[in-house]
Amino acid sequence: MKKDRTIKRHSIQNFVLTVCCVLFSVVGYGQVSSSIDSTALKIGAELFYKIQVKADTTAVVVFSEEQTFQPLEMINSYSVDTTKKEGYYQLTKTYGLTQFDSGVYTIPKQKIRIGDNVFFTDSLQVVVNPVQVDTTKQKLFDIKPLIEVEKNRSGIWGTLVIVLLVLLLIGAALYWFIWREKPLTEAEKIAALKPYERAKLALEKLDEERYFENEEIKTYYSDLTLILRQYLDEKVYEQSLESTTDELIFRLKTLEAANQIKLSKETIRNIETILKRADLVKFAKSKPDYQLAKLDKNTIELEIDHVKEGLPEPTEEELLQDLAYREELARQQKHKKIKQIVAISVGLFLIAITVLVARSGFTEVKDTVLRNPSKLLLEKTPWVTSEYGAPGITLSTPEVLERQRVELPEELKGKVQTISFAYTGADTPFDVVVNSSKYAAQTNEEGKQKEVPIDLLKVAEDVLDRFEANGTKNITTRNEQFITPNGQEGIKTFGTAEFLIEDTLVKGEYILLGFSTPNILQQVILTWKEDDVYADQIIERILNSIELIKLTKDDK
Repeated sequence: MKKDRTIKRHSIQNFVLTVCCVLFSVVGYGQVSSSIDSTALKIGAELFYKIQVKADTTAVVVFSEEQTFQPLEMINSYSVDTTKKEGYYQLTKTYGLTQFDSGVYTIPKQKIRIGDNVFFTDSLQVVVNPVQVDTTKQKLFDIKPLIEVEKNRSGIWGTLVIVLLVLLLIGAALYWFIWREKPLTEAEKIAALKPYERAKLALEKLDEERYFENEEIKTYYSDLTLILRQYLDEKVYEQSLESTTDELIFRLKTLEAANQIKLSKETIRNIETILKRADLVKFAKSKPDYQLAKLDKNTIELEIDHVKEGLPEPTEEELLQDLAYREELARQQKHKKIKQIVAISVGLFLIAITVLVARSGFTEVKDTVLRNPSKLLLEKTPWVTSEYGAPGITLSTPEVLERQRVELPEELKGKVQTISFAYTGADTPFDVVVNSSKYAAQTNEEGKQKEVPIDLLKVAEDVLDRFEANGTKNITTRNEQFITPNGQEGIKTFGTAEFLIEDTLVKGEYILLGFSTPNILQQVILTWKEDDVYADQIIERILNSIELIKLTKDDK
């Protein structure tokens, strides 16, 4: 950010004040004439105004590009047509003018600079004829009043708020339906129980069903033996569900003989008896009575208790492995949830950015989110409109200009009074300086006071010399006329340069405005970073607000 700062305050004070005298002009060769294609036109029609200049081949000719044709309005400025003659150039500059009110108007004299000399065209008169309207056929209506509309620069923030609200609602929905710890269903609660508890609960529920009332004895025995087989499958033999009755009983006897489980012969015999009776019911259409079925259920409940008692106690290593497994499972589930949240958050963020970019453009979104300092300055409300200096210069700026202390050279003390104001951006890419200098009147040989002449082009050159003295490199320069909204004329010197900021050359642009009246020099100096669209808009807004306070007799 430091490298993006423009010229610092102490550097500004070194070049904002330039006091100089007028150099004697060298008379050069030049002829200027003007013409219009018609002395009368309709309202809104384009009038072609031509300026012809005959000048030496080495002379630099500067045409105005400003609105200097008032009360007519310039709507087009065409390219200069150059014709080479014997020993000189003939240049033709054409402007397109118009007027939207009928009447007789005078095109004012236009200033043309040829080398160091200034020439003026003749003033021309033109008649703007009204458009005849037949009010008998077309009814006229009152003009609608003006509606003041304030430009909304915070649209992107409104969109951002809406997008964030939508994302918040989406996030809330995802939490409620996916990530929230939801109450377990009945089936989930049963599945979470240990095998023994799940088997006992299932046996209890058998009594709640109306198997015998509905004559569903086959279903009853199927569910009863399934409870037993599921418990054995989880705790004793992992293939209990797929095994036949004989295979299962053989496996139980084998495990008991190998001392892997402690089961009595009676327990094994009871299990075998009930399983075979269930096979007869399921496959041979046997129908035991209710009392026997109830007894079989009680027997299964009792034998499950015996199986549980006969199971070997888990070793400490098995318990630790089981605990570690559960912890790892919980950790994986937690990480999975975090990854889901991150992935969805990133996705929602990208969606929000995409929507904003599609609506406002990438640069606008980037500068808004990152709080580009020049953008913030441009959108600052309200701007400060104030008068600076004596005589005063009125202009609007994002921040108020602060008065600067100006140290004059010894040879100028008592000869000139200078007031300087400046804004130096710390984090913003532009500076503004306003100078107002009043020279003491000089006397001629006869003892009479005479005016101090001021050459504005020379003043601009001296300012640029100060730029170079402070390390500025590669300065390009153009000059043209500048007219304020209240009609005050001046010289605009502008171009590009590389400003030395903290031992680093930073590409930037500058504008030097110079205005002069007898014994008075007024300056506005603007510098900003190159290719900053917001700084460009700031400068344009400042330029459009500049007005010079017209002096009274007392002021002079």
